[in-house]
Amino acid sequence: MNALNALLETNGYLVIDGAMGTELFAAGLTSGDSPELWNVENPEAVQAVHRAYVAAGSDIILTNTFGGTRFRMKLHKLEDRVDEINRAAAANARLAADETDRTVLVAGSMGPTGELLFPLGELTAQEAQEGFAEQAKALTAGGVDLLWLETLSSLEEMEAGVKGAQSVSDLPIVVTMSYDTAGRTMMGVTGTEMGARLAELGVSATGANCGANLADTESAVAQIKEASGGLPVVSKGNAGIPVWVGSDLHYDGTPEIMAAHAHRLREAGISLIGACCGSTPAHIAYISSVLKGEKPVPDVERPVGTVTSPPKEKRRRRRQG
Repeated sequence: MNALNALLETNGYLVIDGAMGTELFAAGLTSGDSPELWNVENPEAVQAVHRAYVAAGSDIILTNTFGGTRFRMKLHKLEDRVDEINRAAAANARLAADETDRTVLVAGSMGPTGELLFPLGELTAQEAQEGFAEQAKALTAGGVDLLWLETLSSLEEMEAGVKGAQSVSDLPIVVTMSYDTAGRTMMGVTGTEMGARLAELGVSATGANCGANLADTESAVAQIKEASGGLPVVSKGNAGIPVWVGSDLHYDGTPEIMAAHAHRLREAGISLIGACCGSTPAHIAYISSVLKGEKPVPDVERPVGTVTSPPKEKRRRRRQG
């Protein structure tokens, strides 16, 4: 039994961490700079974010390597430092995880390449696979417990990522896609299609992260759960919807809204629950407390998404008005 399944068997469900990028911006990261470079140039700040999520109740923390493939690192002229930076990121998360007296797993975050695969783009599936393999090898050597492919939108890139990781590592693999276009990914993939394909690839868990809104994420993970043949399912949605407040971008999903969302997910049988863009340790702490039964489930209005019909009583009121 791998480390992920063992901890799931012990705990019943696992709380994942929240956003990394916004926390680093709050700590001084400048827009346009590489968050991954902070793993070596400002490791204390990265470690502080990991520690905050561990203290909030996270059972899984993701490394600061979302853009850690050669394809994304090239944007910052760092493609020759993939191994160094990913190993450093794994070490930063490992330090925070191992300081606590409970088991906290470190997941090596692997985001999309940022490029379209052939024939829509110039990147071949083999090149993508090699790039993912390079990152997975460094994360594995750095000491992560599992590999976590996230925010993908195409089945072809997803398969390249999984095969690349499997070619260099025996660690469990988790894969999540982002559902942000009327209940589909940007490349048109449904939760049903994703769940069925990943059930064939030998991954340890699958699900959704990021996304357009909480309701669409809930719909997607329900489809994934139905189609994935009993695999544990992940939900790591954004903290609501981003809105501009003056010149600043804020997410409207409060800790209470995210905790109510987490409770609905757990009731639906989702076993790995966290948060993505716009979330903070405060969101994760509220989620953890509600799932443990330490706080009551917040009484907040259930969100309506692009693939969710409005409640019947609201439709009647509109007809009468």
